[in-house]
Amino acid sequence: MESAVRTAERGGSEDLAYSVFARNCPSRGTLEHVTGRWGALTLGVLNEGTLRFNELRRRVDGISEKMLSQTLQALERDGLVHRDAQPTNPPRVDYTLTPLGREVAERLLTLIHFMEGRMDDVLESRERYDETRRA
Repeated sequence: MESAVRTAERGGSEDLAYSVFARNCPSRGTLEHVTGRWGALTLGVLNEGTLRFNELRRRVDGISEKMLSQTLQALERDGLVHRDAQPTNPPRVDYTLTPLGREVAERLLTLIHFMEGRMDDVLESRERYDETRRA
């Protein structure tokens, strides 16, 4: 009965444990963390290997220290990023992808590379759209 209540709260059916299209489904928050600008870029960079905070900040061009910190915390909470704080002086903190995070990052990078390869089409479409709006 309890699982049926949780499924109903998520707006799903008994056949599907989670449905991102349901208002109260917890998968929505994780999807937002993964597909938001900073989450996707952070996961993409971490797919290359373990990095320290400042290395990440340099690689994810334009992200503020506060936003990177919030992004890493959300991804760590979702089980996608592992934070390894070493008790040295000064403290050393390394970030790496978990196996789940690596799987998500690989799928994201497929989409990212696809979009990069199709940007000429996107830019042409934007130009056509803008021209019709100006006319």
